[in-house]
Amino acid sequence: MNRGLRRPRGRPAPPPVPPADRRRRQLDLARQLRESIHAAATAAALRETLPAAAVRIIDDRSIEGRAAAILTPEGERRWRLGSASVEDALGVIAADAVDVISGERDGKLALCASPTCRAAFFDTSQSRTRKWCDMNTCGNRQKKARFNAGRGRGEGPR
Repeated sequence: MNRGLRRPRGRPAPPPVPPADRRRRQLDLARQLRESIHAAATAAALRETLPAAAVRIIDDRSIEGRAAAILTPEGERRWRLGSASVEDALGVIAADAVDVISGERDGKLALCASPTCRAAFFDTSQSRTRKWCDMNTCGNRQKKARFNAGRGRGEGPR
């Protein structure tokens, strides 16, 4: 028997966590991580101090995950999870967020120029001048609104 897995004498085993409660907890952890990444990425894009609570949650998820970065024969980095658990996957997401928010990755954090969106996104374009989180949604809406506003003033298509 592995001594590291034995319980101290006199202590009962913790009750098993029902699957529904475990799934609910995992979903809560994922939501907390999503919101924390958004808060930290937004602060970084605005060059503000990162919210301490968001940093703590990102760090906790990164530490709690059991995943390792591995090198493939093609020279690429891949993640290998310690198990097929949600917690391990959240650890990878948190570790990637640390790389992006800290500036370790080549790119720039920015906020969507759409006043109805303002999502944080990672701009890896060559010039680092992207305006919208997604050209097919926010960018298209903004260009359509500008076009329609111009038509209302009697301007034709450009």
